[in-house]
Amino acid sequence: MRKFIDRVRPRLLILALAGTASCGWLAWAGNATVDASEEKAGGDTTVYEVGRNAFSFPAANLDEAGRTTFAIGNSFFRRNWVEAPSSTTARDGLGPHFLARSCGGCHVQDGRGAPPGTLKNGLSSEQPIALLFRLSVMGADGKPRPEPTYGQQFTVAAAQDVKPEGKLRIQYTEMPGRFADGTRYSLRKPTYTFTSLGYGPMAPKTMVSPRIAPQMIGMGLLEAIEEPDILRNAREQAARGDGIHGMPNRVFDVYAQREVIGRFGWKANAGSVAHQTAAAFNGDIGITSEHFPAEECMPKQTDCAAAPRGTSALLATSAPMASATTTPKSTPVEIDNATLEKVIAYTATLAVPARRNFNDLDVRRGQALFAQAQCAVCHQASYTTGESRFPALSRQKIHPYTDMLLHDMGPGLADGRPDEQANGKQWRTPPLWGIGLVPDVNDHSFLLHDGRARNTLEAILWHGGEAEASRQQVLKMKRDERDALVKFVNSL
Repeated sequence: MRKFIDRVRPRLLILALAGTASCGWLAWAGNATVDASEEKAGGDTTVYEVGRNAFSFPAANLDEAGRTTFAIGNSFFRRNWVEAPSSTTARDGLGPHFLARSCGGCHVQDGRGAPPGTLKNGLSSEQPIALLFRLSVMGADGKPRPEPTYGQQFTVAAAQDVKPEGKLRIQYTEMPGRFADGTRYSLRKPTYTFTSLGYGPMAPKTMVSPRIAPQMIGMGLLEAIEEPDILRNAREQAARGDGIHGMPNRVFDVYAQREVIGRFGWKANAGSVAHQTAAAFNGDIGITSEHFPAEECMPKQTDCAAAPRGTSALLATSAPMASATTTPKSTPVEIDNATLEKVIAYTATLAVPARRNFNDLDVRRGQALFAQAQCAVCHQASYTTGESRFPALSRQKIHPYTDMLLHDMGPGLADGRPDEQANGKQWRTPPLWGIGLVPDVNDHSFLLHDGRARNTLEAILWHGGEAEASRQQVLKMKRDERDALVKFVNSL
């Protein structure tokens, strides 16, 4: 009975409004279609949860063994690592340089990070944890190389007797604007400055890319999207001829030991959940593993190189490398394969919450406006997953709202730093599922790759480049249309 009511309610509401609605509104309402499967954004893995823990549940269809693995992985994801040497050998090895003491330090409640708080004058007064900074310089061969003093990633914390790499200052400048109806808005543009540098100045022309920690839900489902579906998105966009032409990033995956399509990270620079997880342990917490067996201690960072290491496990053989450093036999690493695999499984099987207000009339109107503004070209709604090594994730109809491709987002969002095949203006289309629950989970609504947008509408207004035409359509919308559009996005 409930399903019948949900199915007919939109039509009943449309009829009730027929006496006062405009012809355009009636035309939209009469042509609207309702895909009931969209309510279950993650297919059979979907959980019906809201509130603080909405992003922290296992896939609804996980079996008992999967839930046990999930629980163990969760404990290693959330609990702090400690400096070596320590009696807690299963969790020692933090640093020498690091951003956070645990995965959950950046992804609080498996959710989205926020930039440091700001003072009234627009200056940041805190040091970032969930906002990291990639660094590089252009090599003689025209390819990016690690910054020679601070490496590939800037960190603000360090173990005992090791100098932190430095501090960060963020200053925001307000950029006012108006919608076509005269309503004012303002966007904030960040400027980043590195201060108190521990090992001397950075190289001239260092390229810097800020990256905020995104919510963790649905990663295993995104990994299970079949490669031909992603490539089809690129072909279909190229055939449109309207300036929207996404492209896949192609990256070397240390687990597959081959080049694959990039799927994770703000520039799609990781091809699998396993690679992304192990790389984050290494770069953000300083925890070594089989495929990432060395911390990044640059030549001037002698205190980093001399710091004690943890010995949670001992490799029997040399491992495939993510850097040029060679690793001898019997190299100690700080997280063993079995434990890391449980964290990977945890990350892959975090459930996607169901959509809220699925049949709300304004939400349906906002969905039509989303399509009309061509937002749905890049934020592709639906896929059916292929076979996954986690059976619960296989053959699921999912609704992530992403094409998994890179797009030129214009000079306003450009970081100027290439990443594999991504150029300095390109970013991966982020999935939109769960975006409306970020305020419940993380007590904020900061969006985009560096958290500069304070809400959904600001995030839309930052779109440029391939999305400039869509932005212009939004600028022309009336207030009630903008409200409906935001309400739709926040229902996902």
